[in-house]
Amino acid sequence: MRKPAVLRLVVLSVVVLTAVRFLLRSNVGMVLSIIERGHREIGGGAVLNEKQTPQKKEALVWARQQTSQSQEPQKSQGGEAQDSPKKPKVTPRQDTNQTPLRVVHFDLKGAAPKLTYLEQVFPLLSSLGANGILLEYEDMFPYEGDLQILRSPHAYSVEDIQKIRHLAELSKLEIIPLVQVFGHLEFALKHEKFSNLREVPGFPNSLNPHAPGSQPLVQAMLSQVLDRHPGLRWLHIGADEVFGLGQGLDSKNWLNSNNGDMGRMFLNHVREIVHFATERHPGLRLLMWDDMMRHISVDTLKASSLTSFVSPMIWDYGADLQINQIEKFISNYQAAGFEGVWFASAFKGASGVAQDWTPLTQHMKNHLSWLKVMAVMPKYPSIHFQGIALTGWQRYERYDHFTVLCELFPVGIPSLAVCLQSLAHGGFNEEAKKQVLHMLGCKNINLEKSLCCSEGGGAFPGYEVYQMVLHIRENLKSQIHQQFDNQHLKGWFSRYHRKYKFGNPRNMEFFKDKMSKLLEEWEDYLQNFRTQMEAIYFADTVEEWMEENVNEHMDKLRELAADFEQVIKSRGGQK
Repeated sequence: MRKPAVLRLVVLSVVVLTAVRFLLRSNVGMVLSIIERGHREIGGGAVLNEKQTPQKKEALVWARQQTSQSQEPQKSQGGEAQDSPKKPKVTPRQDTNQTPLRVVHFDLKGAAPKLTYLEQVFPLLSSLGANGILLEYEDMFPYEGDLQILRSPHAYSVEDIQKIRHLAELSKLEIIPLVQVFGHLEFALKHEKFSNLREVPGFPNSLNPHAPGSQPLVQAMLSQVLDRHPGLRWLHIGADEVFGLGQGLDSKNWLNSNNGDMGRMFLNHVREIVHFATERHPGLRLLMWDDMMRHISVDTLKASSLTSFVSPMIWDYGADLQINQIEKFISNYQAAGFEGVWFASAFKGASGVAQDWTPLTQHMKNHLSWLKVMAVMPKYPSIHFQGIALTGWQRYERYDHFTVLCELFPVGIPSLAVCLQSLAHGGFNEEAKKQVLHMLGCKNINLEKSLCCSEGGGAFPGYEVYQMVLHIRENLKSQIHQQFDNQHLKGWFSRYHRKYKFGNPRNMEFFKDKMSKLLEEWEDYLQNFRTQMEAIYFADTVEEWMEENVNEHMDKLRELAADFEQVIKSRGGQK
């Protein structure tokens, strides 16, 4: 009698389960459809990247919002047709709650290190507290095709770029390439092939934003760099110090037709680049130096449509920042609608023309000042601090392609260690100092004298070069000067004697031994120095550094010895 009831219950259960499965499958399909549609419309896999996006439920809402925004008609900015290019493609918002990056800058326009050195340095950077590197390639990138002319004879190869990416990944360092797109384009505009793209015909500094070939040039450069760095989150487009902008005939004509609005002219060029980069790589965020934007009005910045895709990098390398001035910049960028802001300090290369030694105290103070700026960021809740770049300029005075070398990277490592650990510990306290000494393998550090490991024992990459540069700068010039100040030499082998190649060999014997010994010791030392330098740098860097810091003094000593030998061989000459 219970069999029919049981059978009915079983049949009812099967029907219910089938209905539930059907409903669940339909809902899941609908949800996935919504996600995939939003994913397609905002451009790629960044929506569902757990490192960059909120939870899936929030992603559904966000996708709908972005889809509706992307379908809104673009508002005209007024002016000529070129003022209204396509807006940058909609990209996912970055997770503003992520830990700010600490990025070490490699300025490769001078003294670019060999890969064998980077292999040693990257792990040190990571241990010191860095989590990214800013690679300003310039002519060290392996440009191809029509851009091959831009390459240095010692440029990295395609395989080298792959190796750099791998080495960075091993040390958990995020790579951010820096490609100049407006100012500081000397390395490209110096070539006759691109000289017609100069803003000022006589100067190779800056690009003419109105020349038909300008956008194709920078877009081709960006394309090749981006293609060699798949999966980038950040790209730095430079755009600082566009010297001469507005002085070219094309720019003057544009300004005359547009109320002299230099800021809008600048932003038009940048906007085209941002549109190109975000179309090519949806989800990519762009960085740019902020100095050209500091005097552009909030309304003009807001109208540029760049604020959701670009983060300004505010830079100041002084020991004592004007905090109020920096806050004014931050406030303006927040009002304009920028979602994030970066800072840029300096650990070397920003303390003087032809600087060969890094002043530790100056750079430490620069970072302590930036810590004060970071502390006031809660006052600006709508703009988030996303990272700091510790710049290490390799060519000083406007930091351009043609200026002289400044401190070598090994010479700047103690400063970099002090600066990174100051950021990590909120100041250069005892714990920070302890960590610096430990990681550099040093027994002591003297900030006031800008000396590290003066008692020996250094174990950081390039330590030998660090010590040898110190010896050269402290002793080479002074010892040779003392030689020429010798009373015997001044009395018996003066400039006049040397000009006419005569002298008394008996009297010349008084300074012969000292002169010969000094020359021999320095020749041996500099040969060893060359060997250490060549392990880190390419031949052109070694030659340039020696010419700027050594040859002027050594040539005087070598010429003195040659004149001495000539007079001795002639048995005193005839004067």
